[in-house]
Parts: sequence; structure tokens; C-alpha cells
Amino acid sequence: MEYKSTDELIHEIKSATDFEDYLEKNKENMLCSDLAGHLNMLLSEKGMKKSEVIRRSLLGRAYVYKIFSGEKIPSRDKLLALAFGLGLSTEETRKMLKLSGNRELYARDERDALILFALQREKTIFETNELLYEHKLAILNTSKE
Repeated sequence: MEYKSTDELIHEIKSATDFEDYLEKNKENMLCSDLAGHLNMLLSEKGMKKSEVIRRSLLGRAYVYKIFSGEKIPSRDKLLALAFGLGLSTEETRKMLKLSGNRELYARDERDALILFALQREKTIFETNELLYEHKLAILNTSKE
């Protein structure tokens, strides 16, 4: 399924005569209101299995399942690890952090800038942590909980 841009949705809102009809036509384009729902949507969109996300994120199996079920609210670092595990773009990562109530990645922050650099170049979490370490910045905390 191809998602509509925000501009396309705004145009449809302007021309809509009935809000319920607009919502029905665009329910797939609406953001999930909870983090677990959003993560499950991303998992589905990417055509991935949780086991692959676990392996690629370096997070513990039980912990990841609790995040996807809504039982656990992960820290910002754990969400960033999931971003690498899911192979998210910078925009997808930004949306996920915003939805979770965490601070978005900020290009003026050296650590965040390096993480943005790694995401844009589709680096693995291993490669990203190596770069963080080389620049004497805190690595992404993936300790199992």
C-alpha cells in the first residue's frame, strides 16, 4: 500500500464534505495512537519478523516482545536500537521518537548527529556503536532488561 503525504491528506481534508467519510477513506494513513501499535505497523510494513528485529537491534527477546505488546515503554536508546533493528529511515525514526514522547534526533547534538549519519547510510547497530565509541560518545544502550 502506498501512503499519502501529509500535503495530500490536508488537501483531502479541505475538500471533504463529511469527516467520517474522510476518516474511513484514510484510516491506513492515520498514525497509531500508541507506540506498540505503531511498532507493529512498522514491522508489518517492513515485512519483518520480530526475531529479525531482535537480532538486528541487539535487544533481549523477552524485552522486545513486551515492547511490541505494550507491556514495556522503552527508553530513547532502546527505541533507537529498534530503529536499527527495523531498518527505519531517519523520518520513520523521527516519527517513532515523537510518538513515544521522546526527544527527536537533533542534528546539533553530536551524538544524535552521528546516529542520523548512521541511519541515513543504513549502518548496523554494531557499526553505529563503533562510530560512537571512536568519537568518545555514549554507545546505544542495548542491555537486556
